Amino acid sequence: MIHGMRTTVYPVADLAKAKDWFTQVFGKAPYFDQPFYVGFEIGGFELGLVPDGEPGTAGATVYWGVDDIEAETARIVVLGATVHTAIQEVGDAIKVVDLRDPFGNLLGLIYNPHFDLKAVR
Repeated sequence: MIHGMRTTVYPVADLAKAKDWFTQVFGKAPYFDQPFYVGFEIGGFELGLVPDGEPGTAGATVYWGVDDIEAETARIVVLGATVHTAIQEVGDAIKVVDLRDPFGNLLGLIYNPHFDLKAVR
């Protein structure tokens, strides 16, 4: 079952600079801070920064929250999506997968056991 949008990830060229800027914008420090990903909890949603890609070219990837990432991935693949980036744990038991829909768009799924689903349902 897909619960709703949880995370939007922006690619940035300079992760440290972007982290500092978004910390000032939102007035809070990231809750997850690693060289490969910086995550901010903003009003029950997550803004993620990754040091990949070219900002403004590839755009952001939106991640939809799920309880069972393996089952949802399998279900959506049967419906015509392909796996773009395999399911992977990215830290603290959080798992993500990037699927490519039949139209060429990226569709992200995220399982985050730290996300309070009751607060946003």
